[in-house]
Amino acid sequence: MPVGQKATRVDTSACQALVSTPLSRVRADLSEAFRPTAINKCFRFALLLVILATLTPSAAAESIQQQRQSGPVSIEVTLEPKEPVIGDTLTLSIQVTAEKDVEVLMPDFGDALDRFSIVDFAPRETIDDAGRTVAKQTYRLDPPSSGRHVIPPILIEYVDRRPGQQQAPEGLDAYEVLTDRIPFEVASVLPDDAAVDLKPPMERLAPIQPPAPSRWPLFVAILVLVLVSLPFVWRAIAAARRRKRRRSAYDVATARLEKLLREPRSTGPQIDEFYVGLSYIIRKYIEDRFEMRAPELTTEEFLASIGQSPDFSADHQSLLREFLRQADLVKFARAQPSGDEIERAIGNVQRFLEDTRENAPMISDESAESDSEDDTPPEGAGPERQIEEAAHG
Repeated sequence: MPVGQKATRVDTSACQALVSTPLSRVRADLSEAFRPTAINKCFRFALLLVILATLTPSAAAESIQQQRQSGPVSIEVTLEPKEPVIGDTLTLSIQVTAEKDVEVLMPDFGDALDRFSIVDFAPRETIDDAGRTVAKQTYRLDPPSSGRHVIPPILIEYVDRRPGQQQAPEGLDAYEVLTDRIPFEVASVLPDDAAVDLKPPMERLAPIQPPAPSRWPLFVAILVLVLVSLPFVWRAIAAARRRKRRRSAYDVATARLEKLLREPRSTGPQIDEFYVGLSYIIRKYIEDRFEMRAPELTTEEFLASIGQSPDFSADHQSLLREFLRQADLVKFARAQPSGDEIERAIGNVQRFLEDTRENAPMISDESAESDSEDDTPPEGAGPERQIEEAAHG
């Protein structure tokens, strides 16, 4: 017999046997199959999970979408889920599609999203089949609390490099587009009629805690420690300030000369004060540089002392002699030097400072502190007047 005929006969006999089975026997078999055994319970639980998994994508697909078009750029902002519950993680997507030859400048990481906790961030940029640039940023955010929230406007920029198009507005580097605000509400897990303040039942009271120990001894110990260490701290600060003020004798003299050159010298009294200050700078520099008591000597005594010192060359002695004699004529004989003579005197001082700047010792720059307290010393109290009185002597 052919195989096909045999199969047909077997199927027919099976159908006849099923039809001839009594109805009570069928009911018994069905009851046995769906009896609530452990296997049947597992099957029903698995079926429930399948149903939930099937329904979840449709619920999660609900989102808030906003679209914006600006010239060759289209912007789509998506926030999901649409109705989050506290504890849910929000997904914010910013997708910008730009025509070919349009450069997109996406916002910086976390721009305008500082009120949320950023869990994850994934930027991506691709080119589609039409040559358009598709830039996308995806954030996963945790809202700080339940209630009303808002995604603020986000700035997106682009540069239009297409032929014949203006790259950016006049005066700007790029076109600017702001997305719209996205308001949403995070639901609470508490029922609406739940009490705001949860109070425990009034039952057994906690045992009374002993009083906290007094903190006065600690405060007194801290105060004593501060008083004892205060002198050492003061000395350390003073030493640091002294080290900070130490500069070379050349730098101190140059700073004083620059300050003096800013003073006016158009009238007779002003020229007189200018030469007094110029004399003080050169004498004080020689004292600091060569350890000579130059400010307290008269001009003749000073010239005699530098003539006996091996530290001064003949050229330097001649330069200082010319400068000091001219200064004496201005200060004591009321001579009025010309502009060229004043400039020559300044040049002599600058030349002497430059020639002797090498190996200039480090000194304490006391002028910085005195300048900060008072830039104009009292009449008769400044070092310039001491030089003048010494020169008279």
